[in-house]
Amino acid sequence: MRASKTLGGLLALGLVAGPAMADGHEEDTSRKFTAERVFDIEYAADPQISPDGRTIVYVRHSMDKLKDQDRGDLWTLDVRSGEHRPLITGGPSAGAPRWSPDGTRLIYTTATDGKPDLRLYYLDSDRSVSLAQLPSGPGNATWSPDGSHIAFTMFTVGETPSFAKPIAKPEGAEWAEPVRVFDDLTFRFDGQGYLKEGATHVYTVSTNGGTPRQITNGEADFGAPAWLGNDALLVVGNDVEDRDLDPIESEIYRVDLSDLSRTVLTTRDGPDTNPVVSPDGSKIAYLGYDDLLKSYQQADLYVMNADGSGSVELAADFDRSFDDMVWHPNGRSLIAQIENAGVIDLVSVSMDSEVATLATNLGGTSIGRPYAGASFSVSETRRPVIAYTAGSPDRPAEIAVMGRNVTDRVLTDLNSDVLDHLDMAAIEEIQVPSRVDGLEIEAWVALPHGFEADGSYPMILEIHGGPFAMYGPFFASEIQRYAAEGYVTVYVNPRGSTGYGADFAMAIDKAYPGNDYEDLMSVVDALIERDYVSEDRLFVTGGSGGGILTAWTVGKTDRFAAAASIKPVINWMTMALSADIAQFVRRHWIREDPWENPDAFLDFSPIMLIENVVTPTLVMVGEEDWRTPTWEAEQFYTALKLKGVDTALIRVPGSSHYIAGRPSRLIAKTDNIMGWFAKYDPAKEDEEE
Repeated sequence: MRASKTLGGLLALGLVAGPAMADGHEEDTSRKFTAERVFDIEYAADPQISPDGRTIVYVRHSMDKLKDQDRGDLWTLDVRSGEHRPLITGGPSAGAPRWSPDGTRLIYTTATDGKPDLRLYYLDSDRSVSLAQLPSGPGNATWSPDGSHIAFTMFTVGETPSFAKPIAKPEGAEWAEPVRVFDDLTFRFDGQGYLKEGATHVYTVSTNGGTPRQITNGEADFGAPAWLGNDALLVVGNDVEDRDLDPIESEIYRVDLSDLSRTVLTTRDGPDTNPVVSPDGSKIAYLGYDDLLKSYQQADLYVMNADGSGSVELAADFDRSFDDMVWHPNGRSLIAQIENAGVIDLVSVSMDSEVATLATNLGGTSIGRPYAGASFSVSETRRPVIAYTAGSPDRPAEIAVMGRNVTDRVLTDLNSDVLDHLDMAAIEEIQVPSRVDGLEIEAWVALPHGFEADGSYPMILEIHGGPFAMYGPFFASEIQRYAAEGYVTVYVNPRGSTGYGADFAMAIDKAYPGNDYEDLMSVVDALIERDYVSEDRLFVTGGSGGGILTAWTVGKTDRFAAAASIKPVINWMTMALSADIAQFVRRHWIREDPWENPDAFLDFSPIMLIENVVTPTLVMVGEEDWRTPTWEAEQFYTALKLKGVDTALIRVPGSSHYIAGRPSRLIAKTDNIMGWFAKYDPAKEDEEE
């Protein structure tokens, strides 16, 4: 039978896992995390605490079943009483709320009449107004210290290159679309498609409304605006002529608003980003590192004077990468996020480089898979109050609060109305020594309701992408779906994962896939030894970097009954010559040119292991994926077909690399994977016989 090339076609083939049947009757699913429960999930994000520490505004995400999308509304929380109230709801999705310095107003992003909108909300009158008509969506909006202006970023159309002037089209004629000319190295990008000619620039607009003023210009992108007083902005960009050849390079610039003159404040070879100005305006904290042309490099924390002089690295011996940070209101320390062994911590870093943990278990904002993701904000009070997203294994992100004179607690409860009435999987953490060198590998196991270690359960090994990323003990709809259908589901942070120090991450530099595969197999061995799963009912899947490792795994072993490789890289040579991050792959990852040293690319390409593959393998990719382009998955699918291996290809229409970006696609992804696994489950084959 000819395999369909569309998601709808595969659904028609009946590969979606349906409810289990017993004695000819459909089982009771009233307490089961079924596919449609994905639409019931809510989660909190982007908590912003008022300057006085009394009120939190946050984005409350829910799933719109009619429009099949994740939408956001703005809600407020009273820190003392916990009172929970809607603020901006019912209209187009809203996000990115930010308080004015005096705490009387908010800006937020939304859409009005289908067009991007940056709006100003007045708390005293409960009214909002559009600040400007914008041709493109605004980003990174931030208030000036005196509250009179907003700085933001916006894509600005540039002049399209052309080598010929098109002739005039007769009125009413139906001609073909004109040709598109590209002359940049990066001419398409995941989630954006083929790029329009232009660049992202920084603008300002008065809070009284009016015409936005363009602050940066040219062909280079600029972003991350931060106010340096009321008369200057800090921006991040790379305006050198050959910037496409060095995709991670960036500098911090000062732009004087009086004449738009630009002064570079950092000059090293390497990225300098995320400038944050101290409360008194005398210091700038920022992130960066010296580029050593490695596949992974930790973001270090620096502080310099406002004129760019006297740069000093803080906590130089601290073996974790710093993320978002803000100044403590007293200006004597910084508060930052870090990934730390599967969880996200909030730490304080003093000017003397002392690091102290303030809170842990931030997270919960990645709804599909259990990735680390969180955000926080800090009040401007002398004894600051911190609002943050709190993660847990059995709940998506809630809003929590901590600080002096404030009882540390979670303020929201967005999912008890649903999840309290379902039989959710229990999450168990395990530590397993790698069979390669004894390196300790951390993993989490989702156990189906009523689990007993009797050696009978099917197992799904779910591999994270990146590969420089981190899973953790966070709620994940995909994991809960697998467990609800009876699979013991294990997800792992093999070597190469972040959150365990630079050496752990760099263990796969120029060696990926490699010993990270051995780490994964060590965890599988451990579950078999514990009698958690049946050795005959093993399945493996993963997306992006996990898709690569899935394809690599079936080329290395036949122990799995079936596999599902989602949006994989199959051939590093074609990846390095066609993906949206092609130059990064060539320059930092492989560090060779494919025409000079093809073996450096092919030696770690799953396409070279096809001869070994016997495992039935499903392949899935978004039709608008430019990170791991469709032809990567198609090469794998075609090679498997030529080899005679059972396979099917799912192309997800209109989808970028983020396949599960809409609720129905998350459902289709997990249920098609389980449908494929069920087809090759030995236990189900025995039942049919």
